[in-house]
Amino acid sequence: MSTETHPGPESAASADGIVTTTVNGIRTVLAHRPGPLTAGLLFRVGSADETLATRGITHLVEHLALHRLGRPGDPHHDGGGAAAYTRFEVTGTPTEVGEYLNGVCAALRDLPMDRLDTEKEILRAEAAVRSPGPGRLSTLWRYGSRSYGLAGYAEAGLAQLTGQQVRDWARTRFTAGNAVLWITGDAVPGGLGLALPRGPWQPAPEAASALPVLPAFFRGADGSVVLTSVLPRSTGAGLFAEVLGKELFRALRHESGYAYTATCAYDPRDAGSATLVAHADALPGQQEAMAGAFVGVLAKLREGRIDPALLESVRASALARLEAPGLAADRLPGYAVDLLLGHRSPTVAEERAEIEAVTAASLHEIAHTVGAGALLQLPGRSADRAAELAPGFAAAPTGSAQTVTGRRHPALGTPGTVLIVGDDGVSLVSERQRITVHYAACSLVQAFPDGARHLVGHDGFTLTVEPALYGIGPADLAPLDAAVPPSVVITMPPREASRIPRPPRPALGPGPGHAPTAAGRAVWFTVLLWALGTPGLLIGGAAIVLGYVMGDEHGQIAEDNAWFLFRLLLLAGVLLIPWGICVRLRAKGRN
Repeated sequence: MSTETHPGPESAASADGIVTTTVNGIRTVLAHRPGPLTAGLLFRVGSADETLATRGITHLVEHLALHRLGRPGDPHHDGGGAAAYTRFEVTGTPTEVGEYLNGVCAALRDLPMDRLDTEKEILRAEAAVRSPGPGRLSTLWRYGSRSYGLAGYAEAGLAQLTGQQVRDWARTRFTAGNAVLWITGDAVPGGLGLALPRGPWQPAPEAASALPVLPAFFRGADGSVVLTSVLPRSTGAGLFAEVLGKELFRALRHESGYAYTATCAYDPRDAGSATLVAHADALPGQQEAMAGAFVGVLAKLREGRIDPALLESVRASALARLEAPGLAADRLPGYAVDLLLGHRSPTVAEERAEIEAVTAASLHEIAHTVGAGALLQLPGRSADRAAELAPGFAAAPTGSAQTVTGRRHPALGTPGTVLIVGDDGVSLVSERQRITVHYAACSLVQAFPDGARHLVGHDGFTLTVEPALYGIGPADLAPLDAAVPPSVVITMPPREASRIPRPPRPALGPGPGHAPTAAGRAVWFTVLLWALGTPGLLIGGAAIVLGYVMGDEHGQIAEDNAWFLFRLLLLAGVLLIPWGICVRLRAKGRN
């Protein structure tokens, strides 16, 4: 183990009880705290560094690294990930902490690949019970299927990840130069080697964008209202988040009783930006009123109506935190994350000055920044009244602006739906929307053995090509298969026959789950006409013959009645049969 003072800007921030050093090439920060030692080893790699086709690889490395360290009796430890980093934490004696962190590094150098399939299943089980955070959908709409939007997607890449891919990811991302260690102690534990591959620090990825305009809104799947915004990192922005959270709680829970939860969080995203997430929920009968009140709170702050007493209360709480015992150790995890992301943490004196400098006018400016970059999730019916509830918010696009040029394949049994396969992309056009995925901007293709293809574009729009629904085969999809990058293709297992969609059949009449088509109505009326007309004609003809045979007064009456019935049915046939033929031909033309 080598221990030396780390040069550069990190050393300048070594005041306030935080000491900066290095351990075997890993930047390390220490601060004293009485009691058991706690340490965290952070790596600058997370879901934002992955692709949709490899989604889950970082989480898989973390699970494999921890497998041998999870035996009963081990010191308390934990592992986890975020969009921009992965962490391993432990609490115990100096010896236990050293053994655990050395064990993590040893496992990262030589992952237990015999556990690969088992850990994949464990991750799937974990995903099945994991509760998504309130901002998950917003990440998909804001970023699409790249960078920070990947945190909102399922770990689709797990099935096809190979052992070699996982080893390469660990070797190139979990390196000494891409790590930071923090320890709540006065010294580095003896014997702490932390042997890791050498490699450079990797900055957080640039954020992708999937929205043409902001502020915007979209329809959510539950009764929540969620507002997210990305803004420059600052002490004032953190205080604004606290003010907004308290205003929401007062308006939505304390005063109106619309919501049980009303919160606001401020989380660093990368070196220069942070994400603000405000969230509230309501019962179905109060969702529209709650959505209006929620937006009203933001509008109030954007108008500069900042409650002075609330600002002073938030300021006082922030200043009090800087006077708390053990401040250096409390600041250590956040300080380490800033160091990892490349953001300079302010000193305590600088942070105190920044807190004291926040005014109602500065919060007013931050409110404008939040509003200008806001993405608003509205519950069901509230989205229909967005122009009234959230004036100035544009509807986030739910379809593509353009379609590709190529061979057109009408859907069988679904009038108005067409699949277009071109040389540069594929489009699915229906009466309600159009979706286009360009091959050069495709994040994922799930290829099924039956010929189906599920595509996800960089913008997050998805479409599925079901060959049976369009009467197409491999030759028709050859341009797609030849043009998409191989790195985005995942081969899927066979589907059960019952899960493969089939084109609808023409219906003779309404039945469970079937709406009568024009063709079905034509067939129905034709059958009904002949079912009624044929017996009528037979009975009428028999009556006429009977009248001639009887030849008396009763026979004449029967004959007169029969002729009347015959002429009535003949007239009905003249009118209805041509009509039925016309309807049938028109329906056939539509299909």
